Amino acid sequence: MKTFRNWDVDLNWLLPPSLGEFVPADHVAHFIRDLVRNELDLTSILSSYDDDRGYPPYHPGMMVAVLLYAYTQSVYSSRRISRCCEERLDFMALTAMNRPDFRTISDFRKRHLSALADLFLQVLLLCRAAGLVRLGHVAIDGTKLKANASRHKAMSYARMRQAETKLASQVANWFKIAEHHDAAEDAEHGSRRGDEMPTWVKTKQKRLDRIRAAKAALEAEARQEPSMADPDGPGPSSGMQTYGRPNRSSDGGPPDRAQRNFTDPDSRVLPTRDGFIAGYNGQLAVDAANQIIVAHRLITNSADVSGLIPLVDAASAALGRKPIEISADNGFASEANLEALAERRVRAYLACRRGRRRDEPETTWRRLKKQPRMMAMAAKIKRSGYRSRYRLRKQVVEPVFGQIKHAKGFRQLLLRGLDKVRCEWALICTAHNLLKLAGSR
Repeated sequence: MKTFRNWDVDLNWLLPPSLGEFVPADHVAHFIRDLVRNELDLTSILSSYDDDRGYPPYHPGMMVAVLLYAYTQSVYSSRRISRCCEERLDFMALTAMNRPDFRTISDFRKRHLSALADLFLQVLLLCRAAGLVRLGHVAIDGTKLKANASRHKAMSYARMRQAETKLASQVANWFKIAEHHDAAEDAEHGSRRGDEMPTWVKTKQKRLDRIRAAKAALEAEARQEPSMADPDGPGPSSGMQTYGRPNRSSDGGPPDRAQRNFTDPDSRVLPTRDGFIAGYNGQLAVDAANQIIVAHRLITNSADVSGLIPLVDAASAALGRKPIEISADNGFASEANLEALAERRVRAYLACRRGRRRDEPETTWRRLKKQPRMMAMAAKIKRSGYRSRYRLRKQVVEPVFGQIKHAKGFRQLLLRGLDKVRCEWALICTAHNLLKLAGSR
């Protein structure tokens, strides 16, 4: 009879195992744990714990390591992270058998979200120290990310006016009906007043209040001068701007097509290949040597053209020197961007429309002819053909988006609000660079 290895699930160990033996010695969990303990500066997080009262919290370094490792493993939900700390040996090796619950993980991420986003720069500098960043060629591109909100929760200004009138009438009628039932409710509920607002009235009243608040926000935005808007803020609401110019109704108010989302007001309706989504535009600058993200940016506008120079400047500021070459698709191409790159002495390879399309109006063609840098760039790329450095763009930045959205499954943001989702995007970029750094050992 064949002899098998012992399988005794009730067997007690005489000596407890070492945590380092849970996973192989070269596992990413060990790398991230040691990197957080020995390399990263967590002063901004540790300094916030100055009260000795209460039960000792989990070590902030452990919580940072758990979050960074979870993001590298495509685990983003606080509930899933907590479950992994209870079920997965790699998480146990990282936490030393600690098991923070999902509320602790969620509260820690919310409390230190900005400090966690700032870790991107520290990890980027470690990548440079490891020789992974060369800044010879940097490719730039953007991708649309779904917000934690449905596009069906957005309402146009025209529908807001209709719904406000209808809901206000319904609520007024329901209050009249409720008054007639006061005496019966007093007898039924005893100590309660009996005139409390019914649940079905509360729901409609709450929706009416939200519609009125969104409608007022659109009207206030319509009265605001475009030059007074925060350049780093959410920008104009969907439908309030067309091709960079303000869009207003005949009376100066919001146009009927202007929209605002009730769930995440900072999100915007963005076009994608699969239709329209409520989301954000995430942009990256990726170094060609090892696909290290050297700069990131997240905006609400679907147009990419305004992101080229900020990404180049951010990479230069972080690493102390400018990229030698930049490549990007035609969404980033403009006469102003080419001029700015020339001033910075950065070689540009931007896709520009060389000729006139059949369906393109004559005025557009004349405008393009008045942009000598754009025309010269188009001729430069066409003349180089397959040998053009522009071809590097697809094999540098596009695979990074594939790794983030397809391999890691990060297609939708978890947080809401522009400031929070920008920090979340920074965390995703940090996790990507961490995996590249771990693979270079």
